[in-house]
Amino acid sequence: MQRKIRIKLISPGMSLRPMDSEFKRRMSPSLTLVTIASLTPEPHFVYIEDENLKPIDYSDNPDLVGITVNVDTAYRAIEISKRFRSQGIKVVFGGIFASSDPDFLLDYCDSVCIGEAEELWHKIINDFLSDTLQKKYYNSESTDLSKVPVPKWNYISKKDYLYNNIIVTSRGCPFKCEFCYNSCDYVNNTFRTRPLHNVLTEIKSLETKQVMFIDDNLIGNIKWTNDFLDAITPLSLIWHGAVSTNLFHYPDLIKKMAKSGCRSLFIGFESINANSIKSVNKGQNKIEEYEVLIKSLHDNNIMVNASLVFGFDHDTSETFPKTLDWLIKNKIETMTGHILTPYPGTRLYKRFEKEQRIIDFDLSRYNTSNVVFTPKNMTSDELRSGYLKIYDDFYSIKNIIKRRPVNKELFTPFFLFNLGYRKFGKITSFLGRFGLMNQIGSLARKISYGIN
Repeated sequence: MQRKIRIKLISPGMSLRPMDSEFKRRMSPSLTLVTIASLTPEPHFVYIEDENLKPIDYSDNPDLVGITVNVDTAYRAIEISKRFRSQGIKVVFGGIFASSDPDFLLDYCDSVCIGEAEELWHKIINDFLSDTLQKKYYNSESTDLSKVPVPKWNYISKKDYLYNNIIVTSRGCPFKCEFCYNSCDYVNNTFRTRPLHNVLTEIKSLETKQVMFIDDNLIGNIKWTNDFLDAITPLSLIWHGAVSTNLFHYPDLIKKMAKSGCRSLFIGFESINANSIKSVNKGQNKIEEYEVLIKSLHDNNIMVNASLVFGFDHDTSETFPKTLDWLIKNKIETMTGHILTPYPGTRLYKRFEKEQRIIDFDLSRYNTSNVVFTPKNMTSDELRSGYLKIYDDFYSIKNIIKRRPVNKELFTPFFLFNLGYRKFGKITSFLGRFGLMNQIGSLARKISYGIN
């Protein structure tokens, strides 16, 4: 008879950037950990602890601990691991940083799970039971996404998170931008989609009409995306997703997205400087197509969340005011900005390391709000102050009003996000500390779209 063990899965506390609020920490639970918990075979008992919600309990004596690690939570994960290992408890690291730079973590845990865990989790448990836990687990093959289970959300407390309506319909990305984790040697970049019936089953299990599709790129396979949109249109959803700028080439797909309930898209524009785009191998981005794409989305009542990166080798201190003018001119509804960050394991990190341009090796500062390398055409101070200023300027009351959507039906979600989440997020998110985070999300959905 197989021995029953207790397995604790942990999300270390996230670091916050100057513009972030508690909404970031409580936005949604770790889909990775919920999926791993859902994969855990009987008779074992598995539970999840999120340090973003409450302190880690070191007295509950689990048999095995699994920790998901991002670059900026790596040191915290190591601290947590030390505490459990000092009690004789085995610790396994996984997550994006464990996959991109596994050797860094080897001395601080008993095992590192590299890459996708679905094909490895049962083996890790079985090896633990037989006292043959390996130092590294790596699956060189792409995970068959038909085997990915529908997450069992009973492993987390829904009331503590703003949203629990997150779904991944695919994995990987067709592109390998130099600064992205998809350029890492260990990260499986093969683009794959889940079977449509699996995705539909998961959508229906959420019991909500608003869904966040958190794929790296929802249009990585245009044929699949077309079939997907046909399948979800009858569900009367309100949904949001992330796409690449080559959506420009598919105007009919944009119309179909709008018809199926798309209300906003996160898009990696990255820069309005063509030389900057070219320098990091982001060939799918064509600056001359940006404004036509934005207009097409706005004409179809789809809001744009522009992802931008500052600090490329062709950027100067003038990049910030020029970018701000472009954002306002095109009525970009929301902006997510980053300082260029060479994540360990990426092609960018290897290039900067070779050029001896990395000046800060403190991984806790690798959260895209700090300058950890030597910029080429401005000082580190100019880069960081320009980054902070464009955030302040973009989300000023004056510029929020200037950027308001033409379609008045989008006023409510636009102003809720710009004012309630960004401008005054540190005030409104304070309510989340009292177990009201999910109620805030429900109220926002009701006010914005008239749905639960």
